[in-house]
Amino acid sequence: MPNRIVRLPTAKANTHMTRPLRLVQITDTHLFRDQAEDLRGVATLPALRAVLRHAADAIAGADALLVTGDVVQDDAGGYAHFREAFATLGKPVLCIPGNHDDVPAMRRALASAPFIMDPHVDIGGWRIVLLDSVKPGEASGALSEATLAALSRSLASSGDRHVLVCLHHHPVVMQSRWLDTVGLDNPDDLFRILDAHTNVRALTWGHVHQAWDGERRGVRLLATPSTCTQFLPAADDFAVDTRPPAYRILELAAGGSIETGVVWLDRFAAEAASSSSSVG
Repeated sequence: MPNRIVRLPTAKANTHMTRPLRLVQITDTHLFRDQAEDLRGVATLPALRAVLRHAADAIAGADALLVTGDVVQDDAGGYAHFREAFATLGKPVLCIPGNHDDVPAMRRALASAPFIMDPHVDIGGWRIVLLDSVKPGEASGALSEATLAALSRSLASSGDRHVLVCLHHHPVVMQSRWLDTVGLDNPDDLFRILDAHTNVRALTWGHVHQAWDGERRGVRLLATPSTCTQFLPAADDFAVDTRPPAYRILELAAGGSIETGVVWLDRFAAEAASSSSSVG
């Protein structure tokens, strides 16, 4: 689906916050211990630093940062670089793990402020629900019974707050044969719970390394590209796209409407191509 900025119908307003809640979503950073290590031709730490520089103004105006998994690429040494990159930005950093993360190591590395890995976080008139969909040792994901129960409690106790639900694995078909074999194994369990609550406004995820913007029963469905390499959309077999690193900006209004868009680092791609062509 093409990236777009859309307003869903305005829901009943609440009194917690009169201005929009602003988030910057960053996902799939795939960091290594070695700062120069690359993933499919893109050095992941320099790419993340380029994203953070590009997003500096958006981050300055944000209430929090949202990181939706695959912080590292199977290398717990990368957490130190992530902590260093985000700790001085002056914003809460809401984090969930992905399938390439070492969840116990990630929780140890991000155990103190500004990092938050709680089941949910309330900011103004919104509740941000953070779901762990990791199945250790597996590329696909699942929401455990305990996680589903925690989700139910988070939604039931949210009062008149609007809710944004976040996870790593995609819960809908991405129309990509290989990618849809490694999504969320039990999306019906997730949607059964979401459908029982009228205050869920959006669901966002990482993992797919591409942009997606849809809607299901009045709930916005959003996927955010990676800060490094992207996957080719609608591909039957694994293929890497030529699109550059990216991040998403979310503006969550007090009335429940959502404005959002993906920001691509086109200059990063141009500079990378220029550097490659000048070698030799």
